[in-house]
Amino acid sequence: QVQLVESGGGLVQPGGSLRLTCTASVNIFSIYAMAWYRQAPGKQRELVAVITSGGSTNYADSVKGRFTISRSIAGNTLYLRMNSLKPEDTAVYYCNADNRLSAYWGQGTQVTVSS
Repeated sequence: QVQLVESGGGLVQPGGSLRLTCTASVNIFSIYAMAWYRQAPGKQRELVAVITSGGSTNYADSVKGRFTISRSIAGNTLYLRMNSLKPEDTAVYYCNADNRLSAYWGQGTQVTVSS
């Protein structure tokens, strides 16, 4: 069982930055893939960024060049650095852990981009 707790969301103006944090109950370097997803009102949940156990990363086209996914050296924290935020980035952001056998989700953290 993997427990995930997100934090760091909030209200930010367009062009601003936020860093989301996902604290895991296990060492995430052992997890096959860790990811951030988001879900806006009335829309399906979508993949934002993923990092594999080997360190490979991939991003949705809509966030490339603006968002960065990373892990703490200690191994129990996943980050999402979000720069140049746009109103369309407004959503609930979820942390996900995929160990191939099961997938685990956090409770989500709200990000609102508005002036």
